[in-house]
Amino acid sequence: MLGTFVSIVSVSSMALGSAAWSAAALTGLCQALVAALLMNVAIVGINQVYDVEIDKVNKPYLPLASGDLSMQQAIGIVAATAALSLLLGVLSGSPALLATLALSLLLGVLYSMELPFMRWKRSPWLAALCILAVRAVMVQLGFFLHMQHALGVTGGVTGGNFIVTRPLGFTMSFMLLFSVVIALFKDLPDVKGDTQAGVQTFSVRHGTKIVFWTCVGLLMAAYAGGIAFALTSPEPWSRLPVALGHAALAALLWGRSAKVNVGRKGELTEHYMFVWKLFYAEYLIIPFLR
Repeated sequence: MLGTFVSIVSVSSMALGSAAWSAAALTGLCQALVAALLMNVAIVGINQVYDVEIDKVNKPYLPLASGDLSMQQAIGIVAATAALSLLLGVLSGSPALLATLALSLLLGVLYSMELPFMRWKRSPWLAALCILAVRAVMVQLGFFLHMQHALGVTGGVTGGNFIVTRPLGFTMSFMLLFSVVIALFKDLPDVKGDTQAGVQTFSVRHGTKIVFWTCVGLLMAAYAGGIAFALTSPEPWSRLPVALGHAALAALLWGRSAKVNVGRKGELTEHYMFVWKLFYAEYLIIPFLR
């Protein structure tokens, strides 16, 4: 929830650019935040409803797996939060916000539900596609365009054709690479449960060590790209915070990764959560991109 909050504020700030926060901008931000947080609950809830047996092995502390929530209560929460989120999207009058919410829900359903042609999480490629679509494209593009709609400006739209700005283009590319890592890394702590359930993730197929260091290498490449982006920025004032920010995060990643025992589920889980912190730490840098 905190990560969703940070990412939306960051992308909205990027769309705002050098303009001041106005009443219209704050209204647009609040619309995005409330609707997106509700949808976040719904999508995570769908996953837990259909993964309850797997979670009893991998994550027994979750509400359904532990018995803190009944299945009926969980389904009620999912239905209510999804419906309210979509209603807020409609009431906002923003096509970009509504499309982002609806497509996120659709992908959440395709990813988790045990129905014909669904349960995409069983396929490492389709699972990665879901995460990439949401984290790398829809969050950046959807909330960027929603903020511009709230401001009543065309911004990056000329003659009806969308033009990707330099900061938006970098952010989407960076988050694409980072989302690949998250899609791979998320299964590392769950090898035992996934093997029992017949879920053939990359971690099950190729082993935790290979997937772990592949993820670390991809992230280091992403941070190198961030430093290169900073050094070519047309605005001198933005170069230092962007370059130093990416260098600091790369150093943290390398230092932590070198200490992880990939044979221990607890350490993999802890490192996976650390990777998510790195992911959302990037959103602290994004407003400085020029």
